[in-house]
Amino acid sequence: MAKSKAKKLREHLRRNGMRDAVLSRGAAPSFSTHERVTKTKKDRLERIKHKKRNPHDHRSDGGDSFFCRNLGAFL
Repeated sequence: MAKSKAKKLREHLRRNGMRDAVLSRGAAPSFSTHERVTKTKKDRLERIKHKKRNPHDHRSDGGDSFFCRNLGAFL
């Protein structure tokens, strides 16, 4: 794997007596710090709604984009 430009620059500065940037970094904790949240009932229902939908069935969306005239008025 190749070295990044930033890593090459840090190594160059360290070799030439400049301060090592790694020493300025804080210590990372040994555990995950991001928050994990369980799905709500609304999220689960939304997933089921989209999971069971057929993406190729255009009749299921209900938004007809063409006009159908009522033929009962002419008969």
